Amino acid sequence: MEFIDWLAQLDESLLLWLNGIHSPYFDTFMYLFSGKLVWIPMYAAILYVLLVNFKLRTALLCLLSIGLVIVIADQVGASLIRPMVERLRPSNLDNPISELVHIVNGVRGGRYGFPSCHAANTVGLAVIVHLIFRHRGLSAFMAIWAIVTCYSRIYLGVHYPGDIIVGSILGALSAWFVYTLLMRLTRNTRYAIPTPNSCTSATKPIATTHSLRHIYAPVAVGLATILAFAFVPLF
Repeated sequence: MEFIDWLAQLDESLLLWLNGIHSPYFDTFMYLFSGKLVWIPMYAAILYVLLVNFKLRTALLCLLSIGLVIVIADQVGASLIRPMVERLRPSNLDNPISELVHIVNGVRGGRYGFPSCHAANTVGLAVIVHLIFRHRGLSAFMAIWAIVTCYSRIYLGVHYPGDIIVGSILGALSAWFVYTLLMRLTRNTRYAIPTPNSCTSATKPIATTHSLRHIYAPVAVGLATILAFAFVPLF
């Protein structure tokens, strides 16, 4: 129990330190970046890259897998773990630490916050995209996107760092599980997911990650989204 108490105190200290670094500009930016609308352009760009590089049935199967990762990570976190652990969000008014937490636009989230579903979803998305495309540039950007999203949850005071860490692990495991299941179920079938070392001239996907078409579309869309949100606080 002493170790658990020490971890809880460390979690609170890290939260107050990170959450305490704020400004009116970043209040608006982090609030926008943590919203649900930010996901729409990214999903559209990923779908586009799937469609231009894979046969339709393969692209739809990959899209279904991405959706399954999000559903598993989100539901395991929100519907299974949270009710079992019942850890109050730092922003929750029933939590004594809430008086010390910087809150943006009155956003306090639900009652429980362990683990962070935002972290689970964004990390799960980043990992499954990496496993499908195996492209360093895209993978690096998705990782950065996930990190900023995770930090925004601490900045807004709705999650402890520990919530973020466990949520990230949950998302990564969900992505690994879905991808492994996908590869095993489609192996040696016409629905098999091509990889850089398994493509043939009969498959629409390219043979190497260097020749993936329009692979930086999600990066461009993501950067455009970030720039748009970066300008909003200035007005």
